[in-house]
Amino acid sequence: MKDKANLKEVIIQATTELIQECNGEVNKITLRKISERAGVGLGLINYHFGSKEQLIVDCVQRIINHVVMCFSPDKKDYSVKDGLEDKERLAEWAKQVYDFLFENYAISTISILGDMQNYYAKSNSVYTQKGFLLALQNDVDAEKKRLLAFMLTSSMQVAFLAGDSSKEILGYDLKDKSERDSFVESLVEMLFLGVIDKKENESI
Repeated sequence: MKDKANLKEVIIQATTELIQECNGEVNKITLRKISERAGVGLGLINYHFGSKEQLIVDCVQRIINHVVMCFSPDKKDYSVKDGLEDKERLAEWAKQVYDFLFENYAISTISILGDMQNYYAKSNSVYTQKGFLLALQNDVDAEKKRLLAFMLTSSMQVAFLAGDSSKEILGYDLKDKSERDSFVESLVEMLFLGVIDKKENESI
C-alpha cells in the first residue's frame, strides 16, 4: 500500500496533468476525473486536500514555481555585460514575466490569488521578486532594491487581476502585447524615479 506522502504526490501529479491538458481551464476538472486519473477514491482526495479548490491551488503553485525557477534571467552569466542599464534590463525581464502570465491566464490568476491569501518567503511572488533583484546590478542599497522588486511585482499582479477592466482602470489594455509593454516600461520608470533615483540623488 502506498504511504500518505506518495499518495498525495500521485494525486498532485494526476491533477497537474489534467490542468495542463485543459490549458488551465480548471472549471473543466472534476473530482471524479482526478480520482480516475490518480486511481484513488474521492474520499482520499478530500481527506488529503480538504477540497478540489485547495488541490488545484497546490498544483498550480507547483506549475508556476517550476516556471519561475527556470525563468531565463536566472540562467544568464552575470559576469557578461548585456549592454543594458538596470532600468532597461528590469523592464525587459518584467515584460517576459507578464507575457507568461497572460499566455497562461487561468493558472496565473489562481497562483497570484493563492499567494495573496498565503504570502510567505517561498511563495512564487517572492521568487519573482528575487528574480527581478538579479536585474539590478549597480551599487544601490540592497533595501531599496528589495523595495523596488516588491513594488514592481505587486503592481504587476494587481494590474493583471484587473482583467478586461485594465483599460478603464489603468489606461492600458494589458491583454494587448504592445500596451502591456508600455505599461511595464512606464511602471519601471516611475518606480526608479521614486526608489532608486531618489536614493542616488540623496547621496550626492
